Amino acid sequence: MAPLNSYFLQGSPSEQRLVQDLINEQLSIYGQDVVYMPRKIINEEKVIKEVTVSKFDDSFRIEAYISTFDGYGGQGDILSKFGVRSTDEITFVISKERYADFITPKINLFKDQVKTADRPQEGDLIYLPLDNSLFEIKYVEMKAPFYQLNNLYVYELRCELFEYEDEIIDTDIAEVDESIEDFGYIQTLVMVNDSTAVSAAATAIDLHATLIGSRPGLPEHGVAYIDIINGGSGYLTPPEVRFKKPGGFGDVPIVEAVLDRGSIDKVLISYPGIGYTFAPEVTFHGGGGVGAAATAVIAKGIPFVGLTTGGVGYSTAPNVYITNPINPSDPNGFEAIFNPKYITRLNSSGVVTSILAEQVGGKYDEFASGAGLPPPVTVDTPIGFSTGSFEFNETVTGQTSGVTGIVKSWDYDTRVLKVSIVSGSFTKGEMIVGAAATHKISSITLDDIYDNFAENDVIETEADKILDFTEVNPFGEL
Repeated sequence: MAPLNSYFLQGSPSEQRLVQDLINEQLSIYGQDVVYMPRKIINEEKVIKEVTVSKFDDSFRIEAYISTFDGYGGQGDILSKFGVRSTDEITFVISKERYADFITPKINLFKDQVKTADRPQEGDLIYLPLDNSLFEIKYVEMKAPFYQLNNLYVYELRCELFEYEDEIIDTDIAEVDESIEDFGYIQTLVMVNDSTAVSAAATAIDLHATLIGSRPGLPEHGVAYIDIINGGSGYLTPPEVRFKKPGGFGDVPIVEAVLDRGSIDKVLISYPGIGYTFAPEVTFHGGGGVGAAATAVIAKGIPFVGLTTGGVGYSTAPNVYITNPINPSDPNGFEAIFNPKYITRLNSSGVVTSILAEQVGGKYDEFASGAGLPPPVTVDTPIGFSTGSFEFNETVTGQTSGVTGIVKSWDYDTRVLKVSIVSGSFTKGEMIVGAAATHKISSITLDDIYDNFAENDVIETEADKILDFTEVNPFGEL
C-alpha cells in the first residue's frame, strides 16, 4: 500500500487556508444573502431548562448556500387538528470562518444571554429574503464534510419554518419585524380617547312650566324616593313598577327596579313625575317573582337631572353631585328633606348614557339660592389623560396592576394597542405607561384573534352545526 503523496502535507495551515478561502469564495458566488439572528434567553425554567421567553434584537448578514436546491423538504402544508401547518424544511451551509470572524465577537458582548457564542445554536433564526421566510435552526451539523485536510470548514444548519409563539423580535429590519407582527398570543387593549367631562343640567320641579305647558294650580309634588318594604323573591328579570296616575294633567314617574339575587334591592328614578297631592300606591308586575312591596315618598321642589352630553373617557361610572338647598336666612342651615343620591351608567365606549336617582332631594323651590332656580350639578371628570405614542417592541406597564407587556402594534387614531408576553392581567381603567406615552384602558380583549393557529372559535362554530352541546340532549330532539 502506497503512502500518502509526499508533495502534500495533508493538513498544513497553508493548505487549510486555501480550502477555507475556496469555500468562502464559492459561498459568495453560489449562495444567498441571509440574516442570522442569535437567540437571547430572557427567561428559562430552572428545573426543566425550558426557555420560556426569547429575544431576537440583533441581526447579521451572512452568505449561505442552500443545500436543498430542489425545493423545501419536510412534509409541506399539512392539515392537523389545530389547523393548517407548514412544515417546510431547509438546509443552509455557512462558513465557519465567516461566523467566527463576524458574528462571534459581537455575540460575546452579550454572552451571558446565550448558550455559546462560538458556534450557531439550535433555536437561532435565519431570515431568507429570497422567499420572505423565517426559519429556526433545529440542528447544527459541524462535521460535514468530515475533516477534509484534517479540518472543518462549514456549519450545516438544518432548519424548519419558524412558528412564532412569544418571542421578542426587533431587528430594525422592516421585512423581518413586520413578518411576525400579527402572530403570537396577543391581547388587544382599546384605550380611551381624549377625556371629556360629562355635562349635566338640573331642572327644578316647576317643570310644568316647560314640559307640561301652562297649567296653573297643578300640584308640584313628585316621587322623591321608593321605600322597599319587602324585596320579594324569585325574580328572574326586573319587574315593571307601576304608580297610580295623579289627577288632572300630572305625570307618573319613570323608574326601574334593580335586582339582587332574585330580590328587589332598589328602585331608581329617571323622572320623578309631577302633580301628586298624596303618595301614590306602588305595585310590581312580572319578572317571575312574588312578594315585593314598597311605598312612595313624595316631595315638593324635586330636581329633574337631565343629561346634556355624555362625555368620553370614563372607565368607571362617575359620581354625580347636586348641592343641598340651604335657607340662607336659617342659622341652622335647613337642608332638603332628602340627601340627593344619583348613579350614572356607561356604555362600552366610556360615555355616560344616563343619570338615575336612588333618592332625590326636595324643597329646592323654597331654599335654593334664588327661589325656584335649579340647583347646580357637577359630575366627576375622567381620571387620567392620553398622550404620546407607543413604540413597537417596547415594554409597557399598567400603573395599577403592575402588569407588563410587549407592544406588537399601536394605532393612535383608533387607540388600539396590541401587546404580547403579558405578565398578568391588566385592569380596565388603569393607565398604561410606555417610554413616551401614557394612555388609559377602556376595554380589554383576551381572546387571541390574530394567531393563525388559534382556530378554537371556528372549530366550535362548525362543530355546533353537527352537535350543539348547549342543548339539554344534543343527541335527541329535546
